Amino acid sequence: MPYTPGFDGAGVVDEIGEGVTHLQVGDRVFVTALLAKRNTGTYAQKVVCDANAVRRLPESISYEQGASLGIPALTAYRALFHRAKIKPGETVLIHGASGGVGLLAVQMAKGLGATVIGTASSEEGRSLVKASGALHVLDHITEASMDKIMSLTHERGPDVIIEFLANVNLETDLKIIAPYGRIVIVGNRGSIEINPRAAMMKEADILGLALWNALPDEYEESLHALEAFLQSGILHPEIGDILALEDAKKAHEQITNNKARGKIILSID
Repeated sequence: MPYTPGFDGAGVVDEIGEGVTHLQVGDRVFVTALLAKRNTGTYAQKVVCDANAVRRLPESISYEQGASLGIPALTAYRALFHRAKIKPGETVLIHGASGGVGLLAVQMAKGLGATVIGTASSEEGRSLVKASGALHVLDHITEASMDKIMSLTHERGPDVIIEFLANVNLETDLKIIAPYGRIVIVGNRGSIEINPRAAMMKEADILGLALWNALPDEYEESLHALEAFLQSGILHPEIGDILALEDAKKAHEQITNNKARGKIILSID
């Protein structure tokens, strides 16, 4: 203590330090500061930020949308581009695509020219995934429904799988992944027993991801890419509830109790 929580935010530049050339006072910006060294927390009216953690926010993107980017957008970018190294024309399965990271990953992969298949457990979630650009949207893939994915990919399987619940889905992922495919584990909640031969036979890669492991040049690249994606219209963040800053406790309770819908934003009038 004293400690102010919060890594992500958006607002207006009030002052700049010496040597800062990419921003001016009055610019609309977003900040994503997980890997920055000198940032103060974003649960506040004013924030001090490392210059490299701040990027311009287009007029077409609201401050609330800008504040929702941060960690989810960096995670989606790192999963697709640093770990999976996706290419235009590949097929990407995003398993659990209706979450904050998943929806942004759908938009980025679609924007690159990949064919995106997304899964979600509710009709509302599947509608969001479809609206974000997925060509096909399905209920979560299980061993009993693998044939759906295989049929959509002409029996080849997806080239890339972005996995948010590996302890449930990894074995199925290995059965449906294309030869030489890549499975990126973004989320996991326990252990699972798999047969490594499934990876051997296809020479498939299982890749872990932890955002804080990003190297400085990867972090810088990701921020440049997010700014460009916003400017071009590739990214259009989906947000959930907007609460006042003084209701931060309520926001945390909603997340803890699994009652949050989308990315919760704390707003300051």
